[in-house]
Amino acid sequence: MDSNAAATPAQSSMAPPIGASHWERDIYDHLIEHIAKEQALLEEYVDAAARTESKALAYLIDLLVEDEQRHHDLFRQLAQSLKSTAELNRQSQDVPRMDLGRENRAEVLEATARLLDREESDKRELRHLQNELSDVRDTTLWGLLVELMERDTDKHIAILRFAHEHAKH
Repeated sequence: MDSNAAATPAQSSMAPPIGASHWERDIYDHLIEHIAKEQALLEEYVDAAARTESKALAYLIDLLVEDEQRHHDLFRQLAQSLKSTAELNRQSQDVPRMDLGRENRAEVLEATARLLDREESDKRELRHLQNELSDVRDTTLWGLLVELMERDTDKHIAILRFAHEHAKH
């Protein structure tokens, strides 16, 4: 960027945090670097999906693009929250402070326990469905999609366990 040109809103929001500690600056720089890498990978995926004649590959790449977009957003939120924390600006954090054990503890514990039960049930159903799809494993994408949903369910369970355990303290 020309040093005389004005920074765009996106560039100025990615400026290093003012008053950051060495650790905060290092983490922030790492996050910003990763955002750039994620963006490059995202663009590569979009290009590959556009160029392929395989509908199956384009479909699978579209799934990857959704994940990469979510990763990009999460890294941006992390960077913004770290910057806000370093600058002592608690009001503009995309990632909230952890208040699981402070705000409505009983409600948090009840909700996470109930949702964990639902996710565990879903996991069993997906495992059963995966077994039912064994005959079409080599001719459809269905088994892969169910496997990906199983992994998402495992992620959901990990998130809910994290929230539940932190609400206990």
